Amino acid sequence: MEDLIQGIYAIIIAFVIGVILCPIIIPILHKMKYGQTERDDGPQSHLKKQGTPTMGGIAILIAFCTGSLFFLKGNYDGIVVVLVTLGFGIIGYIDDYIKVVKKRSLGLKPLQKIIGQLVITAAFAWYLLSFGVGSELLIPFTEGMTVDLGILFVPFLIVAVLGTVNGVNLTDGLDGLASGVTLIVAVFFMLTSWGAGSGISPICGSVVGALMAFLIFNAYPARVFMGDTGSLALGGFVASAAFLLKMPIFIVIVGFIYLLESVSVMIQVLYFKKTGGKRFFKMAPIHHHFELCGFSETKVVTVFYIITTILCLIAFLGCRNLFV
Repeated sequence: MEDLIQGIYAIIIAFVIGVILCPIIIPILHKMKYGQTERDDGPQSHLKKQGTPTMGGIAILIAFCTGSLFFLKGNYDGIVVVLVTLGFGIIGYIDDYIKVVKKRSLGLKPLQKIIGQLVITAAFAWYLLSFGVGSELLIPFTEGMTVDLGILFVPFLIVAVLGTVNGVNLTDGLDGLASGVTLIVAVFFMLTSWGAGSGISPICGSVVGALMAFLIFNAYPARVFMGDTGSLALGGFVASAAFLLKMPIFIVIVGFIYLLESVSVMIQVLYFKKTGGKRFFKMAPIHHHFELCGFSETKVVTVFYIITTILCLIAFLGCRNLFV
């Protein structure tokens, strides 16, 4: 019960810091012209977002880290979650800085980005295998059964971490979408970590509080976007929390929206190449496809919230043995 109480305190601390911080950071980002650049071939309704301050993920990271600091003493798993989240956030910040400040539209080169992500993932894998977390994974809906991947664990970890990080990044395309979906996922991991007796419950709570504060300014119509600074960091959080709880398979359930966004892009690219320029979706990632089908931005975001909530409830049923 103490871990849950700490998680609630962490939510409050991170939320208060975020609410204070965002109104300070947003004008600074605006003044420094750290504005969003919208695609010309995207939904026309998005053109009005041009110039909206981005890199708001800085506020998320500061609120998250400050909220977590109170609960890190002797909490090595919690420290690792913070470091992985920060590591991916730094990669995102560099990418944002190059795109927004240096005016190089592609940001970091793909090879640079993947190398940075692999370095963080490798360090995380070393911790998991060296400090008792191990290579076992919980299997959903089996009353606590596990599977040990053995030598396949590291390749699986790399695919799962990089897939999750970049899935969250692709989800960040509508006002409040990535922040709201990840807020729900963070609540899931906060409760399951409490049920499992893990020390990362207050760390998850800090993410919840930081995102609650950020959503006040990121919900439609957004006054600030998180940028890659925020989306890559949040992906790092989701992946690291899941692995420390031995629950990466559950990401497929609770993070289904991330998976859907990623798969839609892969289908679009492959179909485009195979058909010589035809498109499977009107636009990818899939949230833009729904917009171009006539759904409002807020409708798409709300439906994705509901889907994530329902899937998190289903995932709870798949790990209810943690709470017995």
